[in-house]
Amino acid sequence: MKHGKKYVEAAKLIDKTQQYEAAEAISLVKKSATAKFDETVEVHIRTGCDGRHADQQIRGAVVLPNGTGKEVKVLVFAKGTKLDEAQAAGADHVGGEELIPKIQNEGWLDFDVVVATPDMMGVVGRLGKVLGPKGLMPNPKAGTVTMDVAKAIADIKAGKIEYRLDKANIIHVPVGKASFTEEQLAQNFQALMDAITKAKPSSVKGQYLKSITLATTMGPGVKVVANKY
Repeated sequence: MKHGKKYVEAAKLIDKTQQYEAAEAISLVKKSATAKFDETVEVHIRTGCDGRHADQQIRGAVVLPNGTGKEVKVLVFAKGTKLDEAQAAGADHVGGEELIPKIQNEGWLDFDVVVATPDMMGVVGRLGKVLGPKGLMPNPKAGTVTMDVAKAIADIKAGKIEYRLDKANIIHVPVGKASFTEEQLAQNFQALMDAITKAKPSSVKGQYLKSITLATTMGPGVKVVANKY
């Protein structure tokens, strides 16, 4: 893959063989964000888990103290008074069964997070093939299947992110934008690492977190000291 001049210049700031302390890694990541738009800062964590085993799955959510810097659109599946509650709490879209054909047949996906009350999961389950591969399926562990829709919406709008293992047992999550201050990014990164450290499955043997890399959307990766976590 051929990289542009800005990427090459940014990459010179970083020693690929070195693991940096979080604060220094964040500083380097900010310096290497050279795109014309406000790049997202992402964390990629390679774990020692084997996601094929149910007892080594990692999935959860954490509210980042400074948010993600992204406007998040929330869709809520509910009925009765919960519909009004969701609307009052600032959901972008609310509804029930009538939304199924819109998503299934018309390919409507104008939302980033889906919240559902438990009594709607039978309906939402029919969208598994569409929402599942996109990581949009509501899940109790992530706090997106709940009767307290107002709290779920408030948390998501405040910067709640979900983390989960992908097929290669890596966790990919955003922790803010390149325009954030180093302090804001450091606080978000720490909140995420605290949550992932707590989420360690007891059945994992050996090293839990094998590598941690910070990077912006278009920038080079910076390795963070992993054995501290």
